[in-house]
Amino acid sequence: MKKLTDKAIRGLGCLGQIAVFSLGLLVLSNEDARISAVAYLIILVGPYFFLRWLFSSWGLWSPAVGAVAGPVFVVACFLLAQFKPIKTETKDGEKVPVTEHVIAAKTAEKIVDVVSGGSASRQKSTNTTSRTQKEMPVPPGVKYEPEGTNVVDVAEALAELDELIGLAPVKAEVRKFVNFVKVAQQRKAAGLKVAPVSYHMVFTGNPGTGKTTVARMMAKIYRSLGILKRGHLVETDRGGLVAGYTGQTAIKTGKVIDFALDGVLFIDEAYSLVEGPQDSFGDEAISTLLKRMEDDRDRLVVIIAGYSHEMGRFLNANSGLKSRFNRYIEFPDYSAEELAAMFRLRAKKNQYVLSDEVEKWLDPALRVWTKDRDRKFGNGRYVRNLFERAIERHATRVAEIPNPTPEQLKTLEMQDIGIKLKKPADAGKK
Repeated sequence: MKKLTDKAIRGLGCLGQIAVFSLGLLVLSNEDARISAVAYLIILVGPYFFLRWLFSSWGLWSPAVGAVAGPVFVVACFLLAQFKPIKTETKDGEKVPVTEHVIAAKTAEKIVDVVSGGSASRQKSTNTTSRTQKEMPVPPGVKYEPEGTNVVDVAEALAELDELIGLAPVKAEVRKFVNFVKVAQQRKAAGLKVAPVSYHMVFTGNPGTGKTTVARMMAKIYRSLGILKRGHLVETDRGGLVAGYTGQTAIKTGKVIDFALDGVLFIDEAYSLVEGPQDSFGDEAISTLLKRMEDDRDRLVVIIAGYSHEMGRFLNANSGLKSRFNRYIEFPDYSAEELAAMFRLRAKKNQYVLSDEVEKWLDPALRVWTKDRDRKFGNGRYVRNLFERAIERHATRVAEIPNPTPEQLKTLEMQDIGIKLKKPADAGKK
């Protein structure tokens, strides 16, 4: 009977130690203190068992003494961690234990990681990612737009958006979104309930309508609102996410997402991720993207873009994507007048001027040239190509002039633009 009682006391003592140890880890909110507590437990466990052996040899140890001494020993470790934590030093921007405690602290971190459900390793991984992300090589198939050196406020970011030609409905939607986020932040600060906010977006519209440009500005807006830490833009498409071999797509997509953390991942022509019902590579990319959107929801904003019809069909075919993207912005085609304004702006930025005749005929000419446009019409890209052809014709013409004047070197004439006065009669009508 005595042996059974002794075993029961020892069992209760072990349970008491485990309970005190687990409770202590939960009470210590500071992760450094938790790791220090476990480190002291590992460091002092040798002396504890030596003293236990010594007292046993003197006949002063009993199961009852052990049941009390064990929890007291654990509490002592926590008190030491609280009032005399393990010293650390800073290396590469991270606090690490000093040399004499490195092994104990690393073992302690693993134990804390198991008890806390992996939070320690996730935190370390997050810190490492934040520190080394800027040093990552740009993944293949990715265009990288780094964040600005200065953090702009929301007003500055919106002012930059307003400077864009056209896009009135887009600007209105962005302002609506910004106002919603600002009020939600104010409600949170006031202790009021805040509805869940999804920051992911769908940009739909024809090519050249400014989707990439606005995505770049949205990255700045997210940063100015405190949603993203860096606010850089990572632009990619199917080629940047999908690999040619089974199992490689998840790795390739993961690397692109890692590079985009704390910024915006912009996927152009996103509907091409699934080229058919048997496209397992595209499905793998989407599955990886959806998982990371959930796992890194506080560090990643995804904007997908493409033709309106194809994007609608793409999202309707995938319930996972549709549930995560509930904010749509439609980008309209530019009017002929807006295209003409874009041409003038491009000329000004490149130190060209338009002749009086070009100024008079540019708008009506563009109305004629864009009258029968289809959805593949380039919009802004059309203007860029038009301007590049104009300065090439200008260079060919001016090259034949001996000693051209500064005025001749910068003035674009009718023949440079390709405008002919024999255009249809309605060319000059509005």
